[in-house]
Amino acid sequence: MFGTVWAATLALIIALPLSIGIALFISHYAPRKLAQVLGYIVDLLAAVPSVVFGLWGIGVLSPAAQPVYAWLNDNLGWIPLFGGVVTGTGRTILTAALVLAVMILPIMTAICREVFLQAPALHEEAALALGATRWEMIRLAVLPFGRPGIVSAAMLGLGRALGETMAVAMVLSATGVVSFRLLTSENPSTIAANIALSFPEAYGENINVLIATGLILFIVTFLVNAVARWIVSRRAEFNGAN
Repeated sequence: MFGTVWAATLALIIALPLSIGIALFISHYAPRKLAQVLGYIVDLLAAVPSVVFGLWGIGVLSPAAQPVYAWLNDNLGWIPLFGGVVTGTGRTILTAALVLAVMILPIMTAICREVFLQAPALHEEAALALGATRWEMIRLAVLPFGRPGIVSAAMLGLGRALGETMAVAMVLSATGVVSFRLLTSENPSTIAANIALSFPEAYGENINVLIATGLILFIVTFLVNAVARWIVSRRAEFNGAN
């Protein structure tokens, strides 16, 4: 349970600012032709199977990230997150979170892009007419309008990260411990990855345990989506009141 929430939270922290920035660039900064090309690329990335991301994480990201992890441990090892003995394979909870961030980034970017494009043109033109720069116009007119959509995109990405199985199972070298350290070989396992790896050899009561953990994962995902809908509805009521 801890590993599931920890990996998904890290992935959301990494992916959310990137998705907002990419969506803003596509919707308000890029030339029309470049924006169309980038939009197609984002939509195509959302359709890539999770196994492909898992193979990329094992073959490319883990070896490339290992020297970076060693540098972080040498220079920032006094911070508990970067402490401990660095793994030699690069297959850590941080690597799994990076893979999850890349997986949820296209979905979140696509939603944010569509929301930003629906911002009222009159509000944008009024801000520019009053002397606001493009960034000030975005900060005052676009982002407040798109806040419910950003929350929805974040919760949808979080739900995807919570339920991801194969990519995490392939990348993460899990030991089942509870640890906040990001760079060591002792990594907490996620519920979905544990079910995928343990179910083929499970029998008797172990099958019931795995089914129960799957139910817990369903409840957590349902609660995340319910909270997102509540936040969006409250924001919509607040905007309507104003």
